[in-house]
Amino acid sequence: MAGIIEFPAVVQEALQHFGDLLPNEPQRRHFAEYLTGLFVAERKNVSGINREFAQTTDQSCLNRFLTDADWDVTQINHRRLALLQQEPSTRYCAQGVIPIDNTLIDHCGQLIEDAGWFWDHAEERYKIAHDYLIVNYVCTNGKHYPLDFRRFQKEDRCERDQIPFKDHTVLCQELIDWVCVQDIPGTFAFDSYFTNAPILNHIHGKLLADGQPRGYVGNRKLEFKGRLLKATALAAEIEPKVRKELREGAKRQWYFTCTLRIPDVKHKVRIVILWQQQQDTSARIILVTNRVCWEVSRVVRAYRQRWTGTETFHRDGKQQLGMGDCQLRDGEGQTRHMHLVMLAYSLLMRQLRQGHAYEWAFQKLTTIGEACRAMLRETLRKTLGWAMERQNNPYWTRERVMAHLGLL
Repeated sequence: MAGIIEFPAVVQEALQHFGDLLPNEPQRRHFAEYLTGLFVAERKNVSGINREFAQTTDQSCLNRFLTDADWDVTQINHRRLALLQQEPSTRYCAQGVIPIDNTLIDHCGQLIEDAGWFWDHAEERYKIAHDYLIVNYVCTNGKHYPLDFRRFQKEDRCERDQIPFKDHTVLCQELIDWVCVQDIPGTFAFDSYFTNAPILNHIHGKLLADGQPRGYVGNRKLEFKGRLLKATALAAEIEPKVRKELREGAKRQWYFTCTLRIPDVKHKVRIVILWQQQQDTSARIILVTNRVCWEVSRVVRAYRQRWTGTETFHRDGKQQLGMGDCQLRDGEGQTRHMHLVMLAYSLLMRQLRQGHAYEWAFQKLTTIGEACRAMLRETLRKTLGWAMERQNNPYWTRERVMAHLGLL
């Protein structure tokens, strides 16, 4: 909304937590403006965010804040994660899940650094986009937030810039290493694309404090009774009479589980095959884990959080917080934009599902969309209140108020 005269309460609180990481007052103001724009602006790019404020600088200043200003996104990210550890509802725990997945973020032009043509399997078409690998965290209560990311660079660009090419497997391993260095507890979860031998061996080689290897859940080709099979082929060989019932509340499904070997994987794994009905000919999902002693229900719960921790952030980040709206050509600007989107998401996640209504929101918040709409109403209330306070002041004529709010 145009005419914002005061930062929302969430942004003012963020300034208290992160302001010391920005070297001067103008950068702190741009930091607050950009966060506010991600929450409430109609268009969440630099020019769109800049237009939302009643009194501000030229948009080039906000542009330079993202591309040239001297502030460190790594420090911002570490402070963000430390802030989340102060809340019991967003704190790390041994039962947490660490999903890893990639997502395509659409752009309008190929001149944006690292953007290129990628095949979108969901939409079945090529699109100009960035390809991000994102590692997330899902708490036992369902709250979740991103941890870090890597942006994929195509091989031809790496050759042109004379930098090492890193495929998705290498980037995924980098994120796994980062999680382990940060000593973040939990079980890794990913889809079949990342369930390859190098990644599984890489995770299994990372040890916890008690000497146990880090855990994971995923799926791929299997070796069963001396034969190399695809997971789907193995599932088809399991007769209905040997399938067991798995109940979770009112939901019922059927499963088969066993321990076996995967080619090139240096440790045994356990598979869990799930069917919707006992007599179904095709499996609903097939899971692979190195936690061979886990109960089936725990394996299923861990993998289910993969969707919560990846697809939900991808959806809300794109639809509510402008994850794909930044059109800056500069790669550093795109990286900073992504970190600020992650910060905005985390700030809102702290506000969700609390036992009381926040004074600024006037309601209990349950979704990221609700929180953004509540913040929009908050900024509108503040703008209307500011205008109403001046209605009887002859100095503040109607035209002057409109001009001050940038509405003329």
